[in-house]
Amino acid sequence: MQINPENESPSLVYSLMTQAITPRPIAWVSTISPQGVPNLAPYSYFNGIGSKPAALMFSAVNKVDGSKKDTVRNIEANGEFVVNVVPFAVAKAMVKTSGDFDYENSEFEEAGLAEKPSIRVTPPSVKQSPIQFECELIQIVPVGTGPLAANVIIGKIVLINIEDRIIEKQGEIDPQLLDAIGRMGGRSYCRTTDRFEIQR
Repeated sequence: MQINPENESPSLVYSLMTQAITPRPIAWVSTISPQGVPNLAPYSYFNGIGSKPAALMFSAVNKVDGSKKDTVRNIEANGEFVVNVVPFAVAKAMVKTSGDFDYENSEFEEAGLAEKPSIRVTPPSVKQSPIQFECELIQIVPVGTGPLAANVIIGKIVLINIEDRIIEKQGEIDPQLLDAIGRMGGRSYCRTTDRFEIQR
């Protein structure tokens, strides 16, 4: 099978990409509106960029009507956000925050999640997340226009919060205790509990 994206619908291309590019880490992004309403939404087009400066990126695809997600609107307004790592224990709550809620509603409340005050930025963190990256905006790169076009958000990490309980004696993060989940295609997810090592 060969696919020319220019000859297919964006929804088909999106479906194929999300089934093929797997597993994808999930950026559970918390922001805050100019009116002070917390927002929380998951994005699986996400990864780190570099370590000097420490930076990461995620991509927020436009809504079906072509408008920007609330996450993007909030970051445009105040230039701050938090990327929370998603453990298996709150996977269902994470999925609930992907719903299409009114801008005035807090996904924290809708999903029954607790807010935790951040240290270097204004948006709250997810208390149930074992790792949070507090970020300041570097740049938003628009890729396309209209429905399913993207906004690539690049952030400088100004603080990393890690729960002590998931740190091994060697100072490394224990992946078993982290128990992060990843995104597959459709409604499928995976866990980081099944791993193997290869010597270089």
